[in-house]
Amino acid sequence: MKELLRTTDPTTIAFATALLAGEGIAAFEMDVHMSVLEGSLGILPRRIMVRDADLFLARAILRDNGVEV
Repeated sequence: MKELLRTTDPTTIAFATALLAGEGIAAFEMDVHMSVLEGSLGILPRRIMVRDADLFLARAILRDNGVEV
């Protein structure tokens, strides 16, 4: 798996995940429960991971929809 996106904005994560799901690309969100360690401040970024084979297409989809990759 390769990292596609890293951000602290939960709306960007939701939007990107929905875009990828709409195109049939499976995305896995990592670091979701890190807020327990940081005290729910939202300072630690979350990551979206995709399969190696889907990385190029996933980057293109996000760029086409205005998500900074």
